[in-house]
Amino acid sequence: MTIMIDTNVILDVLMEREPFFTDSYGALKKAFEEEAVCLVSATAVTDIFYLLQKGLKNKAKALEQMERLLQIISVSDTLAIDIQIALSSAAADFEDAVVATVAERNNADYILTRDTKHYKGISVEAITPKLFLSK
Repeated sequence: MTIMIDTNVILDVLMEREPFFTDSYGALKKAFEEEAVCLVSATAVTDIFYLLQKGLKNKAKALEQMERLLQIISVSDTLAIDIQIALSSAAADFEDAVVATVAERNNADYILTRDTKHYKGISVEAITPKLFLSK
């Protein structure tokens, strides 16, 4: 199983954001226990680091968190074609369109996200952490 992890789920876990932490952490833990390949898009990595550093107000801690994250989650390249496809999509949210395009190119089974409404009409099932935990 291959799962594309959306930025919001990763930040929920790294920053222990409530009320989302428990479900997001549990879903990631379940994915690892099931030996799923967990991916994050290369474009999301910069967003995650920026938001993590801003939230923690500490660059060294943010770097440490990122290093630990990248030991357990693989980074999928974001290609120029992914950007072009996302730009031409009807998606309301460009970042989510890029994530969806990268997920489709990587034949992901799921996109793990808190906000599934931005992923309608794509070939990859967008699933919330709570729903993933119940599967």
